[in-house]
Amino acid sequence: MHEEELLGKAYDKNLMKRLLKYLKPYKKMVFIAIVLNMLIAGFGPLRPYLTKIAIDDFILKNKTDGFFNIIGLILLSLVLQSVIQYFNVYFTQLIGQKTIFDLRMEIFSYIQKLSSRFFDKTPVGRLVTRVTNDVEVLNELFSSGIVMVFSDIFIIIWILIFMFMMDVKLSLATLSVLPILILMTMWFRKGARDSYRKVRVQIAKINSFIQEHISGISVVQSFIREKSEFGKFKKINESHASAHIRSIFYYAIFYPSVEFLSAVAIGLIIWFVSGEIIQNTISLGVLISFIQYTEMFFRPIRDLSEKYNVMQSAMASSERIFKLLDDKTLIVDEKNILKNFEINEESLMEFKNVWFCYDDDSGKNKIENDETIDKNKNWVLKNVSFTIEFGKSTAFVGATGSGKSTIVNLLLRFYEIQHGEILINGIDIRFISQSDLRKMFSVVLQDVFLFSGTIKDNITLGRNFSIEEIKNVSEMIGCNNFIEKLPNQYDEKVTERGSTLSVGQKQLLSFSRSLISNPQVLILDEATSNIDTESEIIIQNAIDKMLENRTSILIAHRLSTIQHANKIIVLHKGEIREIGNHQELLKLGGIYFKLYQLQYKSQEILT
Repeated sequence: MHEEELLGKAYDKNLMKRLLKYLKPYKKMVFIAIVLNMLIAGFGPLRPYLTKIAIDDFILKNKTDGFFNIIGLILLSLVLQSVIQYFNVYFTQLIGQKTIFDLRMEIFSYIQKLSSRFFDKTPVGRLVTRVTNDVEVLNELFSSGIVMVFSDIFIIIWILIFMFMMDVKLSLATLSVLPILILMTMWFRKGARDSYRKVRVQIAKINSFIQEHISGISVVQSFIREKSEFGKFKKINESHASAHIRSIFYYAIFYPSVEFLSAVAIGLIIWFVSGEIIQNTISLGVLISFIQYTEMFFRPIRDLSEKYNVMQSAMASSERIFKLLDDKTLIVDEKNILKNFEINEESLMEFKNVWFCYDDDSGKNKIENDETIDKNKNWVLKNVSFTIEFGKSTAFVGATGSGKSTIVNLLLRFYEIQHGEILINGIDIRFISQSDLRKMFSVVLQDVFLFSGTIKDNITLGRNFSIEEIKNVSEMIGCNNFIEKLPNQYDEKVTERGSTLSVGQKQLLSFSRSLISNPQVLILDEATSNIDTESEIIIQNAIDKMLENRTSILIAHRLSTIQHANKIIVLHKGEIREIGNHQELLKLGGIYFKLYQLQYKSQEILT
């Protein structure tokens, strides 16, 4: 919540410069909106001036010739102002919607480019806030802030021009309350700024609390903590309400004060001209016009105070947005990258002296010798070297935290290694485009993520596959048995995270999703660990078919799923301890042998 507390400046030149770039594609529309604002600003102050003419030149002189022309001009100004106001609102709102559309697309696109390391350290809720709330704040700036502020300024300028055209002394008398108004505005801005910060902090606390407790509602209910957590939420909610009430105090003082100063200014006008009207040095029309101008003058000042709050919140939101867009936690391809990279049956994947640490953001720094290695780092992989032959199956086993899944993450370049090389056909994967690299692989993870949509959507993920291809892969995996029992079959709706499906059903769908593209390399990362025995048998039969003449990488705790692998690599604390097939590793009597004993202690070890 510290980002909500750091409010920043009410106006930052550098941030505003970056924000204005988003208006550049729509500069013609912005220009039209500004011109329309200038016209609208002129029509308002024009009417009191026409009123002055109507009173002094026609009403007081009992002159009717031309009087209705003035009335017509006043009505025409109202009609023209309304028409122009319509187009002005249309253009300003259109500008706002187009700019936030572009900005939101840019943010989401950039988030997709960020590496997994970024998401390890950034809460998902914060990213959602950037794409939704913070961008929406900027919509108000673009649609009613930057452009509409010209309207308020032009109105004030037009009012001052007409006032000084009619009477300089009376204008100065009217403006004599300005110093008090300026002090009041400064007080309001400071108080509103502090109260706004406190409200933002409390909103952040509410969002965080609700998100955490809804996600963990099963834990709250199972431990009967509803009353206790309700009490905590009540305190946070009360703090939020109090912060809002404190912010209302400044508005409750400022706006009546502006109205009071407007009334004082009108009083000064009446007092100043009362004697001069009797002496005929100032006309009645001038008095009435000045009263109208005084009421009009304080309206845009109130609006500008509102624009200050819009500007303040926009600066805070833009600072957080640009901080995200400036984050360089990216996986970057090398400049001399190979295009359309392909593999063949003789291809070879190789990890060569690979060192990796999740805590290190330094990126790739080649180690010249062992003496340059910082032994104090929390290395997940330590000098790991092995090969994976295409067309064969390679399995990784080891205790939790030994580095098995990390190898997959590095192979797909979700993270950059700090030292060493990962090669395919002798080519460093940094010189292979990420899209070409990842097209070779298809991954089935332990924790399956399903998207909102249909069964068909979750199998294809938007890729162009026919319904026949979808059905064929479903039959091969065996998930067609439960899909065809659903009311809408492949068009059955899937709720968020697939909450209406069982763990086994979700895993079967993930297998179909991975195999439908006929990948060159199939990666199974603990893919059957959450599956019941019946589903595991179905999946295992499908896996056996799919692994024929296909490169596969298997990660599993259950040794029964990897016994037939061509090569088994045993990891322990980030290091490779044993390599061989099932029978070879059992004969070694090492770590693999002990793991086998733990899982099959009731059976004979060697037959």
